[in-house]
Amino acid sequence: MFKSGDIVKVLIPNVINTGYDYRLNEPADVGMFVRCSVMNKQYIGVIVGSGDSGLELSKIKPVIEVCKLGCLSQSDIDWIYKMSDWTLMAPGAVLRLIINVPDAFNPPSTEQLYSFNFDSDYKMTDARQAVCDAFESNDNDAMSVNDIQNIAHVSNSVVKTMVKNGMLIPTKQREKQQCRFNYKYYDTGTVTLNDEQQSAADVIAKALQQNTFSVHLLDGITGSGKTQVYFDSALQAYNMEKSVLLMMPEIALTAQFISRFEKRFGAPPVVWHSNLTAARRREIWRGVADRTIKIVVGTRSALFLPWQNLGLIVIDEEHDTSYKQEDMGNYHARDMAILRAKIAGFPIVLASATPSLETLRNVALGKYTRLRLMSRFGGAQLPTIETIDMRTQHPESYKIDKDSDQEISGNLSPQLCAEISDTLAQHKQVMLFINRRGFAPIVQCKKCGWVAQCPDCSVGMNYHKRLDKLLCHMCGKTAPLPDKCPQCGNEVSMRGAGLEKIQQEISVKFPNARTALVSSDTIMSREALERLVHKMENDEIDIVIGTQILAKGHHFPNLTLVGVVDADMGLFGTDFRAGEHTFQQLFQVAGRAGRGEFPGRVLLQTYQPEHPVITAICAGNRDEFIASDMESRKNAQMPPFGQLIAVVVEADKEQTLKRYCEQLSNAAPQLNGGKIMGPIAAQIYQIRNWYRMRFLVAGSERANLQPIVRDWLNKVKQPANVRVKIDVNPQNFM
Repeated sequence: MFKSGDIVKVLIPNVINTGYDYRLNEPADVGMFVRCSVMNKQYIGVIVGSGDSGLELSKIKPVIEVCKLGCLSQSDIDWIYKMSDWTLMAPGAVLRLIINVPDAFNPPSTEQLYSFNFDSDYKMTDARQAVCDAFESNDNDAMSVNDIQNIAHVSNSVVKTMVKNGMLIPTKQREKQQCRFNYKYYDTGTVTLNDEQQSAADVIAKALQQNTFSVHLLDGITGSGKTQVYFDSALQAYNMEKSVLLMMPEIALTAQFISRFEKRFGAPPVVWHSNLTAARRREIWRGVADRTIKIVVGTRSALFLPWQNLGLIVIDEEHDTSYKQEDMGNYHARDMAILRAKIAGFPIVLASATPSLETLRNVALGKYTRLRLMSRFGGAQLPTIETIDMRTQHPESYKIDKDSDQEISGNLSPQLCAEISDTLAQHKQVMLFINRRGFAPIVQCKKCGWVAQCPDCSVGMNYHKRLDKLLCHMCGKTAPLPDKCPQCGNEVSMRGAGLEKIQQEISVKFPNARTALVSSDTIMSREALERLVHKMENDEIDIVIGTQILAKGHHFPNLTLVGVVDADMGLFGTDFRAGEHTFQQLFQVAGRAGRGEFPGRVLLQTYQPEHPVITAICAGNRDEFIASDMESRKNAQMPPFGQLIAVVVEADKEQTLKRYCEQLSNAAPQLNGGKIMGPIAAQIYQIRNWYRMRFLVAGSERANLQPIVRDWLNKVKQPANVRVKIDVNPQNFM
């Protein structure tokens, strides 16, 4: 414990250095939060140790106050610096991820709040529905204008209009009371684990009792009941007075999951995700800091809540690429969670039906324990998976209007159409999967070759029929669809197919079928997804057509047919993980079929039925495919048998970019057992008018590349109009 007047080092969020010295004005300890000033701007920082600047006492500022909310442990501080060493983020940048709700230390604001008037009979436009969803996602709590705009992604004019017409009603400012999330959890006794599940739960329970670091891979096929196993572990940790984090991809935070949680634990979970109001974020952050909240279900940012006595982390769908953060620093939440558990000394559970190769490599090395669940819970059978060879099954063309002479090329094979027809006749549901948004990915003139491209990014613009506009999927810029080619005046045509085009074909070939589209364009909130799930459960939808949003976490008992429109889409990219990611995605999609009492069937439309990924999925030979992919990675010395660090350089002027990259190239060190490749133009060279080039640093499995990269970059002065992003073991090579 430091005394009043002692000099301490305080780490500041968002500051590049490793901390500043301050003078205490009251006793405090390492890990306590303090309010202090840097360049006349106030920050909430954390005490990380004794001061070491050697400055005269008169030149050292006092802290403004010692905050009495929460405290980071020494293991938390060690984790911050270890994470900084691994990701090459500054320690202050890591701390910024933790102190991401600075308002938690302030008195409540007195902003005007509004409630949603659910009795209003005004027309519900898409924007107004998004506002309604924003309120539902926060239990209909009153919200400020800023919260409404940030969560619903609507303009101020939309909010003003809704206030004017009475759809939003002003309410009084609520005073901040004690945390409303003071739930008490218990085992309701509504679930009995089968022998396979109980065996896995017993292993994790033993690790919890030992209170030491261990990693357990809960490797179970889709529908095998992995969730109930880690629910059992979470309850045991909670009963031991430990805090628990259940982490999952955002889209998996559905009402189905929350309902299962409440049924098992007797109370709903505290949920942390990106679409929370500032007031709710503040409330949850404070609740975790003062241990009022001990269990949180959240996305990757929940890892950085101010946990007290954290005793268990569960990472569901551990293979999911959404755990990789690429804004505000590059880190993989799964890896950083394992690091946190290792430093603090508690167990962590990774759950997946298709584990990542990195995780399976650690299982093979004996670092992780694998717990396998080989049968579907409740006796449901795995679906049969077959291919449709598109080299022989040619889709039939169709006309939107019977009186029209124009025929449109189809994308659904005769066999798939026949299976859809049979399924609908049996009053069962169909899912069609195509991981491409919009109507057509390419708009082109066939005569001169002109292609619609984004003016700010080096990518083509996609046509979205729902918007009747061209849309850039990188920056969001829109443009009208030209009537004629702007270069030669001839007609433009659309190539390729997105899910909107598949819906058009379905509407012509199955005019009586009730359809729904599911993509990030149509599902703007969890509430919108819940409405779709509810319709599926009530058999109000016959055919659902969607992207990868549909691949995870949904249980539709009456869904018996899954058709993958383009199973080859992800197989031939530049990413060495293309095969792995395609297998995981198709396996997850296939797992949506036959989860109820009726058997399921999956049909993969492909031009490559002999491809190892496709044959492995059809035969259910997951382990054989993994072994083959592992061998290929080993031969190429790619992760998990090697390490990669991407250095992405961006500048607003091409000459500045090339000059700086040339300087970096000249300063590049020679690596023993590794190499630095580049610079080359990034695959997407321009994004939002910033030009991009990449270096790739490759080394062996045991190489310590981070200090080498840090020293290399420090040799060359970085211009003010240049951004450098460091990505350790990158998932994205664009």
